[in-house]
Amino acid sequence: MRLLMLGGTGFVGRCVVEAAQARGWAVTLLHRGHRPPPGGAQVIVGDRTAADGLARLRTGEWDLAVDTWSGAPSVVRDAARLLRDRVGHFTYVSSRSVYVFAPPAGADEGAELVDASADDGDDVDYARAKRGGELAAVDAFGDRALLARAGLILGPYEDIGRLPWWLTRVARGGQVLAPGPRDLALQYVDARDLASWVLDAAAAGLSGPYNVVSPPGHTTMGELLDACVRVTGSDARLRWTEPAVITDAGIAPWTALPIWLPPGELHDALHRGDVSRAVAAGLRCRPVSETVADTWAWLRDLDLQAPQRADRPAVGLDPEREADLLAGFGGG
Repeated sequence: MRLLMLGGTGFVGRCVVEAAQARGWAVTLLHRGHRPPPGGAQVIVGDRTAADGLARLRTGEWDLAVDTWSGAPSVVRDAARLLRDRVGHFTYVSSRSVYVFAPPAGADEGAELVDASADDGDDVDYARAKRGGELAAVDAFGDRALLARAGLILGPYEDIGRLPWWLTRVARGGQVLAPGPRDLALQYVDARDLASWVLDAAAAGLSGPYNVVSPPGHTTMGELLDACVRVTGSDARLRWTEPAVITDAGIAPWTALPIWLPPGELHDALHRGDVSRAVAAGLRCRPVSETVADTWAWLRDLDLQAPQRADRPAVGLDPEREADLLAGFGGG
């Protein structure tokens, strides 16, 4: 197989490149040169947002292309139109954010979608940007376009900071504010499992939308944080705290305490989606213990300095704020 990866130096894109290379595929990647590319690939440096940024893609043919772009949909539109006669199949890595918020528990690919356009520019939010990217892919490739609607993505190379924050916080040890309930079900996908599924599905010629995230309850908040304690070997003591106590204290779910959402509408939207279509098409998700251990090993190789996307705010609870809260809760 000949794969064209649009991107390939960041989180999901890098996992796609490595998965393709492990299969012996020939990989070409286009990137802006901001980060070192994976070794072994043919590298084309170009800025897709520049007038001539796609110039070096005007020749060449590929069996498959994968695009993870999350900015202006018009950028996906331009690339897809340029490639439609020279690429056999096009996968756009989208997001479950394309559904009108908040989709109810059990929502599948038929849930209501946000309004968007393939011609939208930078002045749209993330949901519209991803939906516009989907429209661009389908407009150019029709039934040769696969839309992989990922949910929460974790694993090595994460550049959002969610699991890296929990690992580095737990590694510091001491009392750790752990948002309950302990058995709160989580739904996410390891970026490597997402990458493997995308390549399998694309090679099989699948098309249309798929929610690509683990089945609901693949793990729990307790299992996730227990794994963090084990792999770091720290003396951390998880202080499990009721959701209402946390939210009443003004601590923001998802951002101040990454991954976690209290039971209710937001949790149902993010952690209880229907993924039966992707599972039937071969999605397999590794244990949370493996995702946590491999992410910790990757972080240690970086001296715990995880990369951070410039277009995403840093996540995590301020240490002094956490200490004050724990003392107030009787955990100091």
